[in-house]
Amino acid sequence: MPIHQTLQTAHVPVSLWTDDVDDASRQQLSNIASLPFVHHHVAAMPDVHLGIGATIGSVIATHRAIVPAAVGVDIGCGMLACRLSLAAGQLDEKTLQRVFDQISRDVPVGRAQYDDADVQADAARPFAAGLRAILDKHPAVQKGMGRFSKWVNQLGTLGGGNHFIEVCLDEADQVWIMLHSGSRGIGNALASHFIELARRDMERQQIQLPDRDLAYFREGSAMFDDYVEAVHWAQAYALANREAMRARVLAALERHLPPFVVTGEVVNCHHNYVAREHHYGADVWVTRKGAIRAGVGELGIIPGSMGARSYIVRGRGEAASFCSSAHGAGRQMSRNAAARSFTEADLRKQTAGVICRKDRGVIDEIPAAYKDIDTVMEHQRDLTEIVHTLKQVVCVKG
Repeated sequence: MPIHQTLQTAHVPVSLWTDDVDDASRQQLSNIASLPFVHHHVAAMPDVHLGIGATIGSVIATHRAIVPAAVGVDIGCGMLACRLSLAAGQLDEKTLQRVFDQISRDVPVGRAQYDDADVQADAARPFAAGLRAILDKHPAVQKGMGRFSKWVNQLGTLGGGNHFIEVCLDEADQVWIMLHSGSRGIGNALASHFIELARRDMERQQIQLPDRDLAYFREGSAMFDDYVEAVHWAQAYALANREAMRARVLAALERHLPPFVVTGEVVNCHHNYVAREHHYGADVWVTRKGAIRAGVGELGIIPGSMGARSYIVRGRGEAASFCSSAHGAGRQMSRNAAARSFTEADLRKQTAGVICRKDRGVIDEIPAAYKDIDTVMEHQRDLTEIVHTLKQVVCVKG
């Protein structure tokens, strides 16, 4: 059943859709709620867990200010999913293995990117002028990009960590593709640059914070406007990155599967971003760090962990959550702890029936390192309704 609790703080309360919050995350939520410009309350989703500055799985509405670390370093990170006119009976294990191998060849993962001869120039072209304007004002970002200075070569690439590309089956045995990625190295460079600028600004103004990673920009300042310009650029780039990958994945499937088309709406949604919205009588900046927008009728994607179910959902527009919902299962164990606690045999057992990597390099992504996705969904029944239930048969990890 849904869980909705309230944590009282000195400034505004925190609304929680879970009873599973560790002490460090509670303190972090309290720190956020203490900021003088936070509007009405802070919302914590069922997958909430410790982050840098702001908890992952938190929704923060603010008056005339933005905390860059609350948006995060992978600006615009999110999900894409679409259903295909294929059924489970048209797949077999050998074919799926070929699909896994083809996607692994065609889409760069981890730190890899496209060669100059293979870049998606048409998709990248609309972003060139906007980025140049940002870099002209903030040349230090170029240095921060390092080996990722060729941002065009990153468009349509997966990245690492918990990013993935999956082929899934829904409750009717229809085939879906689903992927998770963000704004890649360029988004990280932009975010890191502005987070550091915000910290310096707080020091210059001698503003005391409960956590230096809650440094912020006030609306009306030059840095605020520059950050908004950069974050909106990176969010648009992240959407385009997922669309470019979708094209590559569909082309990979076409080489090995019967003819098909995409059926229904393509869902492409952020879960690390900031947007201007109206809540509780005010126009505010809403930061969702590990949360999706779930307005009335809006479609979203809530993935489980590698080997677990995922969900296509429709938002209920719950005001108390700022029209938001969880973005996934949420980690319950750090990457290092997971790598120490589990073996390759554990990984093989927990990903049985899924064609994926099962080596030591991805043990930190083992399903047991994450919260139970079905518990997350049960706790937020008042936030979303389930439209489709997906189970992966192929998973390409970053």
